[in-house]
Amino acid sequence: MKVYRGLDHDFSISRPVVTPGTFDGVHIGHRKIIERIRLKAYEIGGESVVLTFEPHPRLVLFPDDNQLRLLTSLDEKLHLLEQAGVDHVVVIPFDREFSRLTATAYVENILVNRLHTQCLVIGYDHQFGRNREGSIEQLQKLAPQFGFEVEEIPPQDIDDIKVSSTKIRNALLSGDIETANTFLTYTYNFEGKVVKGNQIGRTLGYPTANIQPSDSLKLIPGIGIYAVQVVIGNEMRGGMMSIGKRPTVEDTEHITIEVHVFDWSEDLYDQRIRIHMVKKMRNEEKYNSLDELKQQLMLDEKQARELLKETA
Repeated sequence: MKVYRGLDHDFSISRPVVTPGTFDGVHIGHRKIIERIRLKAYEIGGESVVLTFEPHPRLVLFPDDNQLRLLTSLDEKLHLLEQAGVDHVVVIPFDREFSRLTATAYVENILVNRLHTQCLVIGYDHQFGRNREGSIEQLQKLAPQFGFEVEEIPPQDIDDIKVSSTKIRNALLSGDIETANTFLTYTYNFEGKVVKGNQIGRTLGYPTANIQPSDSLKLIPGIGIYAVQVVIGNEMRGGMMSIGKRPTVEDTEHITIEVHVFDWSEDLYDQRIRIHMVKKMRNEEKYNSLDELKQQLMLDEKQARELLKETA
């Protein structure tokens, strides 16, 4: 897969079949679109092209909205698009200037003059251009003028994409990892750097790595105790992870992410590791003593090892 960052390139793409979108998560709904552009490209002897944006348009259009959390970073998205079989990805820098581009200018300057689009695959409710003035109807009027074909994605498929995105985010926030992973078709994961903690886990026989997520916009699942897979370098190890406020050991509203890696004794400080979410085991609870907490951790370890064995 070839990646173009920006529009200042000589796009030597054979009969491009293009679809635009944020493609956050590259989930099961997105894959329907990808299958369609790949099939269309095959039919006309062309190549599939995904047109996406960085940063996410909402960050530019609504800079005071701090609620946005993403399922994938740009690098993760590109990796997933490559796995899905896309031939080319064009990453357009989304800024205020780009957002003011009229719908007609977007079609003429980018889709036609730059990419030489042969077929545009787009949803019935897709809006684009300044003030979201462009629509599928406008594209269908412009297509004959500029010599490209427009293929509309059926409403059912578009609704599936919306449902998938909403369900994935809601599922992760509620700890329903299995539903999220089903819609994603892969295990939800995030990367983080191991930072110093207060090392209470060591005194309990369960040393933990405190994780600082690498991407502040990445969605972190809801508070709870999880069975996870941990990628350290080229190794994958089982583990259990706590996302929460650590009520047994401190009184704080600060949420920490801690992972205990099974059968691992080496120092992880300052390393970047990747956590793959497998299943939520229980809610976070406050215990009367550290001994009571240790007893629960032993039960958690047993359950996590069994879950990971089942999903191996």
